[in-house]
Amino acid sequence: MRLAFMCIYPSKFGINTFNSTVTHPLPAAFSDLLPHFLVEPDDVYIVKNKPVTLTCRSTPATQIYFKCNGEWVHQDQHLIDRDVDPATGLPVMQVKIDISRQQVEKIFGLEDYWCQCVAWSTTGTQKSQKAYVRIAYLRKNFEEEPLGKEVALDQEVLLRCHPPEGVPPAEVEWQRNEELIDPKTDPNFFITVDHNLIIKQARLADTGNYTCVAKNIVARRKSSSATVIVYVNGGWSTWATWSACSAVCGRGWQKRSRSCTNPTPLNGGTSCEGQSVQKSACTATCPVDGGWSEWSKWSPCGADCTMWRSRECTQPSPSTGGKECQGLDLQSLNCTSEQCPQSEYHYLSSGAEDVALYVGIVAVALCLTLLLIVLVLVYRRKKEGLDADVADSSILTTGFQPMGIKPTKPENSHLLTIQPDLTTTTTSYQGTLRSRREVTGKFSVSNGPLLEPLPNGSHTLHNGKLPSDPNDFMNRLSSQTYFKTLPRDNVNTSYGTFNFLGGRLTLPNTGISLLIPPEAIPRGKIYEIYLTIQKKEDMRLPLAGCQTLLSPVVSCGPPGVMLTRPVILSMDHCSDACLENWAIRLKKQSYEGTWEDVLQLGEEVVSEPYYCQLEAETCRVFTEQLGRFALVGESLSMAAAKRLKLLLFAPAYCSTLEYNIRVYCMDDTQDLLKEVMQMERQLGGRLIDEPHILLFKDSYHNLRLSIHDMPQAHWRSKLLAGYQEIPFYHIWSGSQRTLHCTFTLERQSLSTCDLTCTLCVWQVEGEGQKGHTIPLDSDFLLMDNCTPALAGPSAFQIPYLIRQKICSSLDTPCPNGADWRLLAQRLKLDRHMSFFASKASPTSVILDLWETQHFHNGNLNQLAAVMAEIGKQEAMIFLVSDGEC
Repeated sequence: MRLAFMCIYPSKFGINTFNSTVTHPLPAAFSDLLPHFLVEPDDVYIVKNKPVTLTCRSTPATQIYFKCNGEWVHQDQHLIDRDVDPATGLPVMQVKIDISRQQVEKIFGLEDYWCQCVAWSTTGTQKSQKAYVRIAYLRKNFEEEPLGKEVALDQEVLLRCHPPEGVPPAEVEWQRNEELIDPKTDPNFFITVDHNLIIKQARLADTGNYTCVAKNIVARRKSSSATVIVYVNGGWSTWATWSACSAVCGRGWQKRSRSCTNPTPLNGGTSCEGQSVQKSACTATCPVDGGWSEWSKWSPCGADCTMWRSRECTQPSPSTGGKECQGLDLQSLNCTSEQCPQSEYHYLSSGAEDVALYVGIVAVALCLTLLLIVLVLVYRRKKEGLDADVADSSILTTGFQPMGIKPTKPENSHLLTIQPDLTTTTTSYQGTLRSRREVTGKFSVSNGPLLEPLPNGSHTLHNGKLPSDPNDFMNRLSSQTYFKTLPRDNVNTSYGTFNFLGGRLTLPNTGISLLIPPEAIPRGKIYEIYLTIQKKEDMRLPLAGCQTLLSPVVSCGPPGVMLTRPVILSMDHCSDACLENWAIRLKKQSYEGTWEDVLQLGEEVVSEPYYCQLEAETCRVFTEQLGRFALVGESLSMAAAKRLKLLLFAPAYCSTLEYNIRVYCMDDTQDLLKEVMQMERQLGGRLIDEPHILLFKDSYHNLRLSIHDMPQAHWRSKLLAGYQEIPFYHIWSGSQRTLHCTFTLERQSLSTCDLTCTLCVWQVEGEGQKGHTIPLDSDFLLMDNCTPALAGPSAFQIPYLIRQKICSSLDTPCPNGADWRLLAQRLKLDRHMSFFASKASPTSVILDLWETQHFHNGNLNQLAAVMAEIGKQEAMIFLVSDGEC
């Protein structure tokens, strides 16, 4: 059966008609059906210049055409696909058209561009839904970006974000430190409908950089990062228990402490207000030493011809730590023959046996004594050969070398200039270092180094000898268990061989030295002694609370050698030397590797083997035991301060537009200055300004650095922020020896070679409060070219014989005070009077301390003048008799 019909279709030029024959006629049951759409066109977006495709599918349909913005689309632009539904036998028709960006832009701004399709069947027509075609875009700039905040712990945080305008509207997500925030996995975050981020309760882990991210099908935009800092205000811990009373007997004081650790202030939070230490007066019950009672009566003579008597430690009994009674509490005595119940014959026979026994014992003792004398004579003959290798003739004659001292001759100068024994000669080479050139506020980017290189000099010992191979000496030391951490480099180590005449070891340019006084080493002994600085990371001291390292870690040894007098170890410290603000302890490492407190300054016990004198920049440690030492301070108030040294370095040569200025903030000790200078010399840096000293307080506030007043026409800073900040704990702990920050500047042209600027460094204690820096003297780089090791009299300013006569003259107490006590007062050492008095020769200890303080600049004439003031006049100075005292 064939069905003829007329088809009407739209055209760009009007309605056209044509006759057609349907090859697949509709079944009679469906001939009256209107077309319905299987697929309708959806809203689409044009991305960049890529055209979009609209699709329409309908059944039963004989024709489908698109109409866009009220106009029919030409039939040539339609892509038609015909098919038959196998289940129903109805014709299925699908039509596609492409829409380009140019078509949409023609009417862009007037109205939205839309299209819909119209389907025909034998019964009628049907229209699809409208599909809107839009050009997709996303602006670059956010309408509102998040801002950084500083918030307290557990506080709510709101970060606002209004994404850029876009079609389709942008979706928003949040990132913290470049990681996506998912409120589903972390309920502490909440993203509002208007894209704002809410942190319900700020945690320490929430500190970071937050970024708002907007994206659609066109692009993805990121806002500038907002830094959120969650700070913690400090809180006091509970008070510790009171310490023991400082006095053993009578009135003293005790203290208790607390720490700002509940919680510890973090991220700029406020520190605790108030004192961390409380002191209170106390009274200690004096100890009572025990006393013996009277002896009891003798007991009757026993069968063994012995009688007894006893006494008790009850008059008084020892209490509160007093000493027990010394001596026997039971005494025996042989009875006389009349009292002894045994026979007289037995008594006489036993007495004869005792006499024979005693004679035999005496004979054996005489033989042993003769044998011992022979062995000693043989040993001393062998010893003479060894002494000839180690000690020169000056040791045998107790001579000395004055080391080129040529003082003027005042009235009493000859008192300390006994003619020396010059039978020995030694030679030493000492290199020199040129002082640095003057640096004004304006410095040039030059092509030359600031400092001349250090000379590579070699040194020999006076009155002693060096090991033949320095590396062999270091290997022998480090092979022992205690010296596993001993540095093997010779730069930071000094060593030498010493006998009873003593000597001195020095680490040049570090402020570290070891004085070995005469008679400190027993006569007949020869020691190989070393002095070194520890720098390894595993040598860091375990510090807790407010403790900080105030000095380098210094080793001298070998440990365990026998000393008859204390040696003096000198090393720099960086405290402000105000003992009322500090609890400073001397620590020593034990053989097991643990660090122990051996001394607290201000609470020294003269009977202990350690004593310490704290000067403005130097610490003198008297010790009778060699080992590894360090000075550790614990601040008692926020007024406690460390001295920091600020050093500015820049490249000696600069061939690029970038110019880096490195600012070192380190402890004010000479060993660190030497380490930084050596490191910068290897990096090719030069010092561009004199070092400055900054007092850094224990206030938990960070150190802030900024650079200003640069000529903007020639220079600019590449630092994004207005300043750089070094955390408080990085400085206070001292964990980083060469802590520094870098300012990167850029010059506009390679021809620019001059730079003037101002560097501001201050501890943040509130806005606008800047720190005060103290400029150093211009001779801060004067190098110490002393010989690392000196042995014998050449190591001392005072000749050995004169020293002996001064000691013999002043050690004996005089009623008029013309003795060692007056010498200590004149030398301003009277605060250590109790320590000097505890020594067998107080004068020798005073002279040892004078030697350590005046080794480089000592003036014997001044010491002679002090002796004259004491009253030791002219030739009678060393002949003070007991009558004159």
